[in-house]
Amino acid sequence: MSTTTPEFSRGRATKTAAGTIVGTAIEWYDFFLYGTASALVFGEVFFPEFSSSAGTIAAFGTFAAGYVARPLGAIVFGHFGDRIGRKAMLVTTLLIMGAASTLIGVIPSYDSIGVWAPILLVVLRLVQGLAVGGEWGGAVLIAVEDAPSHRRALFGTFPQLGVPLGLLLSTAVMSLVAGMSEEDFLNWGWRLPFLFSAFLVVVALLIRLQLPETDAFKQLKETRTEVKVPLFEALRRHPKNLLLALGTRFATDITFNVANVFMLTYGTTELGYSRQSMLNAIIIASAVELITIPVFGVIADRIGKRRMFMLGSAFVAVYGFMFFWLVESGEGGPLIIAYIFALAFSQASVYAVQSALFAELFPPNVRYTAASLPYQFAGVITSGPAPLIATSLFLYFEDTWPIAVYIALTAVISLVSAYFMRAGRPDTEKVVGRLSKSDTR
Repeated sequence: MSTTTPEFSRGRATKTAAGTIVGTAIEWYDFFLYGTASALVFGEVFFPEFSSSAGTIAAFGTFAAGYVARPLGAIVFGHFGDRIGRKAMLVTTLLIMGAASTLIGVIPSYDSIGVWAPILLVVLRLVQGLAVGGEWGGAVLIAVEDAPSHRRALFGTFPQLGVPLGLLLSTAVMSLVAGMSEEDFLNWGWRLPFLFSAFLVVVALLIRLQLPETDAFKQLKETRTEVKVPLFEALRRHPKNLLLALGTRFATDITFNVANVFMLTYGTTELGYSRQSMLNAIIIASAVELITIPVFGVIADRIGKRRMFMLGSAFVAVYGFMFFWLVESGEGGPLIIAYIFALAFSQASVYAVQSALFAELFPPNVRYTAASLPYQFAGVITSGPAPLIATSLFLYFEDTWPIAVYIALTAVISLVSAYFMRAGRPDTEKVVGRLSKSDTR
């Protein structure tokens, strides 16, 4: 990692924070908006001939499709991010995501064009996945590569803040239209948040174009130490770190999607909560998470990123049981408390440090690809199937405790993976420097 100048720590840090937070927030706004719509409306609009449960499962299946495309996005944009530059890929992924989300808002319903409606939905979801697959790695490197060594976890929270901000924004906008009559909401109201993304992308693009390229990448180009195929280089030289990084994703992803996708359906259909109550709980929790993520970053810079992640994983394993108990206790206070601890403490405690943790595992000539690949590939086996698995467990056992067990077991996988990592420690820079002469300090 490169040495940070006073100029970077002040003026440049502002641009870095704005470009990574705002741009990433818009991309996640689009991605999460789909998850909310799949829980509330897609089953009826695009799969009307299915039963209620089957329609929900089919809608969650299209939701999972986005995660299938994310590893491809990590490979494609990671390759060019390591060869051409971090900034160029961030602009490209933003434009692709905005176009896909806007087009989702104008897809005719199943009643209008039949089977072509869900086909178009899946295609555009795959495009969304491709874009978001290339987004995260670039945003992380813009934020972390040139950051001060004693503040990397804090700087690494900039792109992580895009997730709760995107979730907050997408849920708030969907909450506004969810208050419409059932007929209007299903016919055209749900489309408005997707069309709104076109405006948001323009705003984010203007900010992101002001981002500087990282000094670490400039040094890579000056010394001509790029590799022809970063993917092959990463797989050949860093298989253990790639596998361990993938393992840490379980604690982060599964809790998040059980709470924000599965629980929307479970809360409204099984517990009788209104859509508005569930969405409000997510909005409040996301707002609190905007505070707790940087706090966890500061703590991680003090006690160590790996240690912070392990403590967070242990909390995730335990809290899943409490989460369902609180949600099932009743509307109002218990529901809001359940979501605040699920998102702003349980999920945030592990997610906050993951960007800096991944960036420090790999040298700069493969860093975009190597940091992106486990993050995005994990979604295929963690995030994407989580609502489907949770729904299937509930339908089979007719209870939520098996879902809590599922969360706990996967959190243990992440804890063990972090234990065997050697990232986020004071000696990491020596390791990175030894692996790549192009990494400046």
